[in-house]
Amino acid sequence: MARGDRKAGCYICCMTDPLLDLRDIHKSYADTPVLSGVSLSMQAGETLALTGESGSGKSTLLHLAGGLDQPDSGAILLQGHDIAAMDDAARAEARRNRVGLIFQQFNLVPSLTVAANVALQARLAGRHDPAFCETLAQRLGLSDLLARYPEQLSGGQQQRVAIARALAPRPALILADEPTGNLDEETGDVVLSLLLDLVADTGAGLLMVTHSQRLASRLSRRIHLSRGVLVRE
Repeated sequence: MARGDRKAGCYICCMTDPLLDLRDIHKSYADTPVLSGVSLSMQAGETLALTGESGSGKSTLLHLAGGLDQPDSGAILLQGHDIAAMDDAARAEARRNRVGLIFQQFNLVPSLTVAANVALQARLAGRHDPAFCETLAQRLGLSDLLARYPEQLSGGQQQRVAIARALAPRPALILADEPTGNLDEETGDVVLSLLLDLVADTGAGLLMVTHSQRLASRLSRRIHLSRGVLVRE
């Protein structure tokens, strides 16, 4: 599917209920406001770039959306379920079953092979599909690396493993925090292209934090945070 078709498809899915709906989110740390009344929504299949200066609250918003933290107030609806109102165990279950996480630090398990790292999240979610993992490995150029360990891989290869691991359980939502931040520009462009293609193929939504306006322009929509407030959408 052409990238332009993905953008057009976003408007069609906007007729349905949001995949992710953040409503009037407030969050402070040590009495310092980080997010002040942020509201946004995104649809299944949409790719949304979150930009802003350092300290604007981007990573905090991403962590809240993934159930890694709780807001001080507000609602976070993921497929209609308010994860902000859940206890720790319920949030962990929602995150395991509905969310794929990709970070700037690859966070691979050093004692596991590439194949085991790719399958890890899907096994935890009880949705391990060996054929799909094999497809992801092929699409991401990992087929010849499955028996290696993370320390034997380049940065770009490790990030591809992290992407495969996040996508293996077929989550509804992918959250990516500066996923190409540790890569050179050329490798980062390749990795982002693969991520966008795979997200489009699986129908997942993608919310990606990035400092790069150039990379943000490749997603279907952009939003901007400044000092904890959404200033442009």
